[in-house]
Amino acid sequence: MTARDRIVTGASGHVVVVIGPTASGKSALGVEIARGLGGEVVNGDAYQLYRGMDVGTAKPTEAERGGVPHHLFDVLDVTQPASVAAFQRAARAVIDECLGRGVTPVLVGGSSLYVRAVLDPLDFPGTDPAVRQRWQDRLDASGPEALHRELTERDPAAAAEILPSNGRRLVRALEVIELTGGPFVATMPPHVSIYPHVTMLGLAVDREVLDQRLAARVDRMWADGLVDEVRRLRDVGLEEGETASRAIGYQQVLAMLRGEIDEAQARADTVTATRKFARRQERLFRQDPRIHWV
Repeated sequence: MTARDRIVTGASGHVVVVIGPTASGKSALGVEIARGLGGEVVNGDAYQLYRGMDVGTAKPTEAERGGVPHHLFDVLDVTQPASVAAFQRAARAVIDECLGRGVTPVLVGGSSLYVRAVLDPLDFPGTDPAVRQRWQDRLDASGPEALHRELTERDPAAAAEILPSNGRRLVRALEVIELTGGPFVATMPPHVSIYPHVTMLGLAVDREVLDQRLAARVDRMWADGLVDEVRRLRDVGLEEGETASRAIGYQQVLAMLRGEIDEAQARADTVTATRKFARRQERLFRQDPRIHWV
């Protein structure tokens, strides 16, 4: 039985998940599956949660959505932080509401953590403001690379999953390690879903082909007006946004607008960062034995 057959035969009460690296075509496949099943798409991308972040996140346009209802798009302002815990609550509520109506939810995303937060029994440790502030002060004083080195010493597995530039997640990982006395990744559950019927499809793309697609995607982002989009969002607080300002493409254009790099360097840095991110996406998703790769 193929993965598609499994979806169709178990459509009632079924949750479908479409994952893959950036530019693999998962958004289009998610719409196709949802249309075929009379389902609805649930966003699993942290940055597509933000209003106005359209070009740089390749957010599906109304035409690309093909009349399929889409959930959890454009729900945050760029000044608001996005947390995995908040996303978990919102996405599960949407999925439960869809299932309650007899509609198949199709979760589409490129973040292993966000997808697993929805599917798996992942609980988030509490927080201690004093401990967090201490690590935040270290971040402000020394930069994210220093915190990443610290995390590598304390929990190499967690450091491998967190980008060295992601200061917010580094602070959180080090806070959890200090509070729990154990490794940050120990908070991750086994690959077992809380939903009884789940089909996970992963889009596998040849490395050379994907690299070409990623470069072409960055060219298209610039042609479609990414720089103007970042200028507009900067006027409404993008640079102050803890989460939104870190999005690939946006952080490079912000650096360009501050005069730190020229436009050619911003484009080249965006391509490089996107390729590194795609490698990391593939590596993390390959650890999940539930995924049917197509």
